[in-house]
Amino acid sequence: MKSFLLFLVLSTSILAADRPNIVLIMADDQGLGDTSYNGHPELKTPNLDELATSGVRLNRFYTAHFNCSPTRASVMTGRHPHRMGTFGPGSPIRAQEVTIAKVLQSAGYATGHFGKWHLNGKNGDKNTTALPGRAILADDPLSPGKLGFDEWVSADNFFDLDPVLGRQGVPEAFHGDSSDITTDEALKFIKKQAASGKPFLTVVWFGSPHVPHLALPADKAPYSHLPEAEQNYFGEIAAIDRSVGRLRTALRELKIADNTLLWYNSDNGGAAGPKSTGNLRGKKGQLWEGGVRVPGLVEWPARITQPFSSETPCSTLDIYPTVLEAIGIAAPKQILPLDGISLIPLLDRKTETRAKPIPFWSNAREHNSHAVLLDWPYKLHTNPSAKTSKKGGKASADTPVATLLLYDVSKDPQETTDLASQQPERVTQMTSALEAWKTSVEKSLTGADYGSDNTIVTPPKSKKKKP
Repeated sequence: MKSFLLFLVLSTSILAADRPNIVLIMADDQGLGDTSYNGHPELKTPNLDELATSGVRLNRFYTAHFNCSPTRASVMTGRHPHRMGTFGPGSPIRAQEVTIAKVLQSAGYATGHFGKWHLNGKNGDKNTTALPGRAILADDPLSPGKLGFDEWVSADNFFDLDPVLGRQGVPEAFHGDSSDITTDEALKFIKKQAASGKPFLTVVWFGSPHVPHLALPADKAPYSHLPEAEQNYFGEIAAIDRSVGRLRTALRELKIADNTLLWYNSDNGGAAGPKSTGNLRGKKGQLWEGGVRVPGLVEWPARITQPFSSETPCSTLDIYPTVLEAIGIAAPKQILPLDGISLIPLLDRKTETRAKPIPFWSNAREHNSHAVLLDWPYKLHTNPSAKTSKKGGKASADTPVATLLLYDVSKDPQETTDLASQQPERVTQMTSALEAWKTSVEKSLTGADYGSDNTIVTPPKSKKKKP
């Protein structure tokens, strides 16, 4: 009996040692062009550049939505955010959703969230008169702690210099740059888990380079020849870049880098002009390429032994299923359908194609709002000019609606040449697939995916509405 128990303990230890650690890093409003490896004319991002040459550079990485809260919900669940009513900035995730933190927590992982959360239905209210800020409080029903994180130091929304964050729901004032602070807290968590030998999920969600763009003087200094606004913007990205470098260095010093899957991306396209979006059409808040295409980098030295670049389209929807396959686990009570796919075959270089299209939708509350299907290399836009009233009602009769547009984004990334009239069969096929998917999303919105636990509870909306 003792021998059996010893074997069981040793087997469990070996299994734990073999399971990769997971580090998910996300910037806030960093566009595709906001890195020097993507050719920005002034910005320098040496640490992101090094990451881009050390792992997999996903050149066509997309966010599930053009705004922050929805994309964060997609990372947590692998499902399109509109399935759970996360329609826009400040829209809450639903408590019934199975999150990546819950699944890994149940599999024996230590789980930690650090930085911006923005899934609790709030937009950064002043939670306390003593310490005004964006701290998430302990009684928040949709806090990181309620959705699977053991430890968390988190903000409702974006945060900048000298923020107030919620440590396990208790407001705490910090001093310094928000990215440095977020990284400091994440590293405390990582070092503790490394010392214990426990595998971990660490989610690091920066509050930059979101407005108001307030950088430290030292981070602005290299850009002193530029206008003040650009000094601050580039300075915030410099702090992010430094933080990524610190995280990667710490993993190596702790001798756990090889067995750590590290993933870096932004939550939506750029909001700071053409240089930010890489001169793509559109920007944050739009479903054109500039609003949803962002930097995407993956590093996992033990598995990705040779760096490479990929033109295969990938999405934040894919993070959840990829991590689960990487660990070799399945959610005990997985909520379906999933909209993402595992990218393990791509990371293993066993395929260069995507198994299914990537869907986008601006507003599932209005069926005829702008929706998109990316079936590589073609991207179909339906109702791209549709507008809704201020009260969210249907578009007025005189609203101009361009019904269908088709682009080959491999050759036309600026989406300038409409091919719809030249390829009617493809348009019909893609339109049918997109409409079927939208119907599925509308069914999910009713709570049907949750079975008997289908009561939809939505927290009261915050009075502040900042993206």
